[in-house]
Amino acid sequence: MNFPTRTPLRVRHPLRRRLAQVSRIEQISPLMRRIIFSGKDLEGFVTAAADDHIKLFFPLPGQDQPTFPEIGPDGRLIPDPNIIARDYTPRRFDPQTHELTIEFVLHGEGPAASWAAQAQPGQWLGIGGPRGSFLVPEDYAAYLLIGDETALPAIARRLEEAAPGTNMTAIIEIANAREERPLPTRADARILWCHRNEAPANDSTILLDALKNFALPSKDTHVWIATEIETARRLRDYLETEEALPHAQIRSAGYWRHGAAEGDDGIGN
Repeated sequence: MNFPTRTPLRVRHPLRRRLAQVSRIEQISPLMRRIIFSGKDLEGFVTAAADDHIKLFFPLPGQDQPTFPEIGPDGRLIPDPNIIARDYTPRRFDPQTHELTIEFVLHGEGPAASWAAQAQPGQWLGIGGPRGSFLVPEDYAAYLLIGDETALPAIARRLEEAAPGTNMTAIIEIANAREERPLPTRADARILWCHRNEAPANDSTILLDALKNFALPSKDTHVWIATEIETARRLRDYLETEEALPHAQIRSAGYWRHGAAEGDDGIGN
């Protein structure tokens, strides 16, 4: 992909609603479950960026397959309070086998985590999107990825897809050492695992503390942030005020909000 300027490129995709069936399940850590989906509806699925978002639709009690919301005249899904949906990152898609991999954090009693904990091969899930991809230029001197376990699938994919020799650092907050796992990459990468241990996720300052102790390898660094919404704001504020990093070099997202079902994706972009 060629970028005429340093401006990230937004690519739009046609919105489709698809049914997918659980093919197999891998427990990759005590709190992370990888579920691979397949099905003819996944033919033509497109995901161009590591932090793409899809909407997952979960069956209601008594349903084998989920109900989809309608698509409005603007091409967006019309919210329906009777439909259970959550945003997730496509961890991997194989266009040859039409297999889509999603990784679920098994925390709390929310509908997504509860569904993933009981999932079995043959069960159905609904998928909407992604509606678009946000492509970051590949010629920065360095890249810094910051996030908690909810961002780990996107971070793992970004590392996996990075060009050989890319200067890349990931600062990742996780529950404890048992949640660490190999993150294959061809990049010149450094992985900093930050353990909460007994600290609650919503009160954690681990990522900000780690960032304050991290020396940016270059002012020509692109930073990607995804975590709890208020934490994401604090991380971005620190980079802009203390590190004088330009606003355009930071992409931040609130993947979740303390006390709410879902975060506010894309804050501060």
